[in-house]
Amino acid sequence: MSGAGAALLAVAAVVGLGGCGAPGPRADDAVSAARAFESALGTLRFGQACALLAPQTRQELAAGEECARALAKERLPAAAGEASGGTAQVYGRQAMVRVGGDTLFLSQFDRGWKVTAAGCTARPELPYDCRVKGG
Repeated sequence: MSGAGAALLAVAAVVGLGGCGAPGPRADDAVSAARAFESALGTLRFGQACALLAPQTRQELAAGEECARALAKERLPAAAGEASGGTAQVYGRQAMVRVGGDTLFLSQFDRGWKVTAAGCTARPELPYDCRVKGG
């Protein structure tokens, strides 16, 4: 195979593989879910924010208490006024999203992205410390 033929084959393989994950739309969807969560927090709609939590996160947060009440007690940093924009890093069915001053982690479920951890702060050489998280 000539050098040009090999280069064309390599480009075709990369283009073919690049479309499989569709990282752009998936990242946009993760950011949208995170913004919806932040907006609900910022407008004190804790029940709506709870609906955006992953099931295990909601269960661990509530621990026998109503989710909305438990979430209100956490006093998470909400980016309500700045709940536009945001950046996402997507890894398979997991994403880390930064919106306003908050870092959230999300998982992709059959019905869309759900927040698995929120109120997260980075720690040098350690995992993020998150105020709300599921096991």
